[in-house]
Amino acid sequence: MDQPPSDDPFLEDRLRMVERQLRRRGISDERVLHTMEEIPRHRFVDEAHRHEAYEDHPIPIGSGQTISQPYMVARMTELCAPLESDRVLEIGAGSGYQTAVLARLSQRVFAAEIVLDLVTRARTVLVELGCANVTLEHRDASSGWSEAAPFDAILVAAGAPEVPPPLVEQLADGGRLVIPVGGRALQTLLRITRRGAELLTQEDTACRFVDLRGRHGWDRGELS
Repeated sequence: MDQPPSDDPFLEDRLRMVERQLRRRGISDERVLHTMEEIPRHRFVDEAHRHEAYEDHPIPIGSGQTISQPYMVARMTELCAPLESDRVLEIGAGSGYQTAVLARLSQRVFAAEIVLDLVTRARTVLVELGCANVTLEHRDASSGWSEAAPFDAILVAAGAPEVPPPLVEQLADGGRLVIPVGGRALQTLLRITRRGAELLTQEDTACRFVDLRGRHGWDRGELS
């Protein structure tokens, strides 16, 4: 990925975001912190919202979707623990910001987004930032991405009513699935780790995400 220009007008905002919103709240993975210091989050939001890009809240990106709060991006990435040799599946790519973070930390990212307009916009920014190890497609990945499985890590950036069984099946041995599960108003962030035939589930933090759509989501709907 290309490095941010030294004259980046948002650099101080980004460094402040990492120090105050991430490090001081317990994000300790230095790879995650360093990556989020470098990736220009403001590139993934509309011009009208760029002044909010590094603030401590989600930001609307259109089509009823949001770019997640910086802390939640960092925490989910930390729980996924992507390695440089890992193949990662992201479900709900949205603006592409989380995708860019994962791309910087892993070997290959397969990213899926069910809203076509968001796919087009995210692809443009990811290409401009040099994220050459990303495959981003317009598809319902609530059932996973079987032709590219197994995955070392799966990150679901949308709230699910339950853990979709196909996602668990597509985890490699030692793989981590990070997903918000619960009701529409409030979910719990889960980390599910495969150890052979055993699944270890860790409850992390309360959160609120937009609905997971598709076959294993809330609306059981189609692509839009």
